[in-house]
Amino acid sequence: MNPYLMLEVARQRAAEQHEAAWNAGRRRALRKAARAQRAQEAAARAFELPPVPDYVDGTFCTAENVSVTERAGAAR
Repeated sequence: MNPYLMLEVARQRAAEQHEAAWNAGRRRALRKAARAQRAQEAAARAFELPPVPDYVDGTFCTAENVSVTERAGAAR
């Protein structure tokens, strides 16, 4: 076989192997990112915080209290 032809075949094979390795690394990075995203979503779902009371005595604001609060805020 012609030495230049052998050299060109070797270069082509090396380029193909390089591209295959690059693609494999990219797929690995995408899988890692997807796993991290799924883990983050699972962690966000795992924590359910209790509601924080609106008032000092531990009660929550109701619909009738909202209208009173809005009127008092408008008068200031």
